[in-house]
Amino acid sequence: MIIAGVDEAGRGPLAGPVVSAAVIIKPQTNLIGLNDSKKLSADKRQSLSNEIKIHSVSWSIGIATVQEIDDINILRASLLSMARAIKNLSEVPEKVIVDGQYTPEIDVPCEAIIRGDSLEESIMAASILAKVERDKIMLELDKKYPNYRFGQHKGYPTKIHMDALREFGPCIEHRQSFKPIKNYSS
Repeated sequence: MIIAGVDEAGRGPLAGPVVSAAVIIKPQTNLIGLNDSKKLSADKRQSLSNEIKIHSVSWSIGIATVQEIDDINILRASLLSMARAIKNLSEVPEKVIVDGQYTPEIDVPCEAIIRGDSLEESIMAASILAKVERDKIMLELDKKYPNYRFGQHKGYPTKIHMDALREFGPCIEHRQSFKPIKNYSS
């Protein structure tokens, strides 16, 4: 059976898109060191990301923009990014397994697995690809908006980020529907 694992990165930050990945790992592949992306160093994630891409039948990324997050809410935007990642796969899976408790609306049987990013290899792989891609996007936003130091905190509500919000107010990459951002909007 062709199974795609799916996970997202970026539900909690105050800025930037939510990014999902879908991965179909080649059968009999043994990817050493796979784990939930949050439990790995940036270097290890990057290294594994390269291995995952080499040892996958198919992998893809799906993104929901800041505007979509603000328009439909973060949960629905996360599910939208997941559906886009699945749709972007070059091979149609027979089943999709997703980290968490919700599944995107797709035309393939789909199962939500709580803590799937610690239990299922294909979800761990998707977790890593999604995090690596989102971090890359945030590093680009850091160049565009250096005052916010997105490269350091990736949009999460750290002290550095909150201090920058107090000093400069939100930029277009901030999620206007998120309460901490609303507090700084005029």
